[in-house]
Amino acid sequence: MNKTISLDMIKSYQKNINSDPVLKLSRNAATHNEITNLTMDWDKYRKIDHTFSHQITGEMKITNQKSSGRCWGYAGLNLFRVYLGRKHNLTNFEFSQTYFMFWDKLEKSNYFLNSIIETVDKKWNSRLVMHLLNNPIQDGGQWDMWVNLINKYGVVPKSEMPETYQSGKSMRMNRMITRKLREFAKELRDLINKKISKEEISKFKNKMLSTIYKMLVIHLGEPPKSFTWQIRDKKKKFHRFENLTPLSFFQDHVGIDLNDLVCLINCPMSDKEYKKVYSVEFLGNVVEGNPIRYLNIEIEVLKTAAIESIKNNDPVWFGCDVGKYLHRTHGVMDTDLFDFSLFYGTEFSLNKANRLEYGESKMTHAMLFTGVDLDSKGNAKKWRVENSWGERNGEKGYYIMSDEWFDEYLYEVVVSKKYLTSELIDAYDKQKAQLLPPWDPMGALAK
Repeated sequence: MNKTISLDMIKSYQKNINSDPVLKLSRNAATHNEITNLTMDWDKYRKIDHTFSHQITGEMKITNQKSSGRCWGYAGLNLFRVYLGRKHNLTNFEFSQTYFMFWDKLEKSNYFLNSIIETVDKKWNSRLVMHLLNNPIQDGGQWDMWVNLINKYGVVPKSEMPETYQSGKSMRMNRMITRKLREFAKELRDLINKKISKEEISKFKNKMLSTIYKMLVIHLGEPPKSFTWQIRDKKKKFHRFENLTPLSFFQDHVGIDLNDLVCLINCPMSDKEYKKVYSVEFLGNVVEGNPIRYLNIEIEVLKTAAIESIKNNDPVWFGCDVGKYLHRTHGVMDTDLFDFSLFYGTEFSLNKANRLEYGESKMTHAMLFTGVDLDSKGNAKKWRVENSWGERNGEKGYYIMSDEWFDEYLYEVVVSKKYLTSELIDAYDKQKAQLLPPWDPMGALAK
């Protein structure tokens, strides 16, 4: 096997280019234009249609996560506000996204420091320790991490803890806190190697977390402990609720039973089985909270549960690889919308399992299903998506996902147990989860 690129090989490459007029056309166009516009299929584009046979009630104005990776929490809060809005007959409402971000950062910091203590027997340059050090408080998250935050800290209206410059543009805050956490990681490993007591280690860790709390207050402000909430409903009737706490606000005004919701995944990788429960090592935020827990099922079973949820007026939190076959301006995710093979003169042939196994795809973003378009036989044609990227794209921020795209790039949905068979519920509730390594594709965080 020839390991080098020879001059003769380069000459053959050049000959192929010069003899291909379509390639020249693609090159000339690509030097001055966006690829997704150049490859868009007109016949698919002209059929973009934002009407759906089934659409939930209670949709509100689109939110905007700005330059942050908080989509998983935005999708969670957007799900909550559907139920709060119905309860109080509201036209629009937002929970504080800064509030959940504050507690998530603090809990992730504690989770990281505990993980450093737990892995002190590993070398600093081991794959596991380097993984832990890589991005300890990134903005992203998973469904069970979301549940842990809500169960411990509840929610507050956006008026009680509004956005700051740092919450909407989180890169600098994350860098500075990560810098401090890596410093703390070294200190903890050095202290433990000096054989000091667990009580002393705990004291040092508590002091470290106090520093992180201070840094979070500087960037995000301090979370409220209690508040008064007052609103006017669609009929302009005034309501006031006093002496609320974040937990009572969630329990009394949202009222979702989070224990009833199950995270389903579709992962056809060769090392995963269907109807099996999986978890991920060293992935989480709240130490005493629920571990990550997924039930892996076939895509059609997952899809049926999502359809039944929407038909019953329940929105669906989901995770996907949003950047694939996406036209952001038009707000469309569709595998047939772009003809990349024609444009580049080469086929892209990896299937869903291959893409996961070879690093071409993973979950990157979480959003909310609020509608589905079913044909006369009850099969899904397309899905209505509530995103958190502001109102400029799609239909005032609402996107379309083709059903073919759903099959290829959707990885998770969260639905009520009532939309699952007793067999699947038993599997989710009773199976011991198989642990996946931290770098498994199913350990990716939605951002």
